[in-house]
Amino acid sequence: MKNIIQTPHAPAALGPYSQGVKTGNIVYFSGQIPIDPTTLAIVSPDFRMQVETVFRHLRAVSEAAGGNLDAIVKLTIYLTDLTNFPIVNEVMSLFFREPYPARTTVQISALPKAALVEVDAIMCLESR
Repeated sequence: MKNIIQTPHAPAALGPYSQGVKTGNIVYFSGQIPIDPTTLAIVSPDFRMQVETVFRHLRAVSEAAGGNLDAIVKLTIYLTDLTNFPIVNEVMSLFFREPYPARTTVQISALPKAALVEVDAIMCLESR
């Protein structure tokens, strides 16, 4: 059974997908880009601000699903420029604590709305 996760504290889907899908105690997050949930515009050209926004969106979706960032077990980070990788690490350390989730980071040629970063996640909630 699939339960759709939605929150007004993260951007609504820009296409035919959900912010998150919960099945059992696993939640799969769609990729979050740094857009304002109200205007759907990129929050800033500043990379650090874009990363902070993406992690705030992930936190909002995780809370809407009944969890928090500590329950995230896997992140996939998409960057248009890998030279920004150290900034990702700095910002991630503000949002996550040990034990950190597993993570994959890849450089890609482009993202929706010319975003500089996108992150998706997998979260495991405690069995109830």
